[in-house]
Amino acid sequence: MSAERPKVLHVIPGLGLGGAEAMLTSLATAPGRRTEPIVVDLLKGGVHAERLRAAGVPLYELGVRGPASFLFALRRLARLIRELRPDVVQSWMYYGDLAAALALGRSGRREATRLYWGVRCSNMDIARYALSLRLAVKACRRFSHTPDAVIANSEAGRRVHQALGYRARRFEVIENGIDTARFRPDTAARADTRQALGIAPNSLVVILPARVDPMKDHDCFVDALGRLPAVTGLAVGLGTERLPARPNLIGLGPRSDMAALYNAADLMVLSSAYGEGFSTGLGEAMACGVPAVVTDVGDSARIVAATGTVVPPRDPLALAQAIETFFTRPAAERQALGAAARARMVEDFSLARALERFETLYVEGKLAGAV
Repeated sequence: MSAERPKVLHVIPGLGLGGAEAMLTSLATAPGRRTEPIVVDLLKGGVHAERLRAAGVPLYELGVRGPASFLFALRRLARLIRELRPDVVQSWMYYGDLAAALALGRSGRREATRLYWGVRCSNMDIARYALSLRLAVKACRRFSHTPDAVIANSEAGRRVHQALGYRARRFEVIENGIDTARFRPDTAARADTRQALGIAPNSLVVILPARVDPMKDHDCFVDALGRLPAVTGLAVGLGTERLPARPNLIGLGPRSDMAALYNAADLMVLSSAYGEGFSTGLGEAMACGVPAVVTDVGDSARIVAATGTVVPPRDPLALAQAIETFFTRPAAERQALGAAARARMVEDFSLARALERFETLYVEGKLAGAV
């Protein structure tokens, strides 16, 4: 191992908007970290790339564009591992996990390097996605004994992948960490953002922060809004600007001012049909003091606990009723739920806690607090 600061090489299939990308970037740029991070992006570009460069984190972009270039990227990744001699390789998501395992094996440095995989989802409906992803999941299941440990971001993710046939030597959980200093209640941002969006101060507003993807089930969200004409819905994320037009739906597309947008809302909605592990958007909204209505997918029910409402997935009527019930509560009760939601993030799911657990794993080979 490197003298005092283990060198950790992160492998991720892209640096666009997303929970895994944000968690890796926070981990690599955290002040006072005990490790030396290096990031390898299987693709190229992405909103987090400049943040990494600005923090002085070495970033290598492999520019994968298809199966042939993936094989070329594996050779380059193996060469990087030989040259950089990391103490730890941490991979993120299926493509990253597969690439890291194959390249590390090819590098000749497997015995000197710890390998940790990162599982970020739960019960994905893989049949709805590209053949390449289905093949990657199948390969990950086959090679799941390879890493020293698999790190899931949710209890549901661990259970699902164990049932899927993952044969991990160790299967640990490190939940997403939420930056509660950045994501916090802000009455000024609430007023300014509503004004900018043309939303009246007393309007009832719900927010769904999610890219358009079958797992996020925007159809359920839009259907529920159709039953609630007095409620304004904000949909934020890639593709939301192209959602079908509705009088009470504002599709904003990808945005970088998420803290302000959460503060503009009264309620956060997570309408996922399947696949969630630990939703970063859910944690960020709760840190801003925004209660949530979530579907019972992944760890969402465990995350909101008594601060929110849980409904079945794929049930727009139940979702609409839960939203309507929330807005019938007295204002003081809604505010108390928001305060409790923030307290839950601060006490149980802070960024500092997640960073410490990752850093302890990299430095000591075990999780903080583990026996």
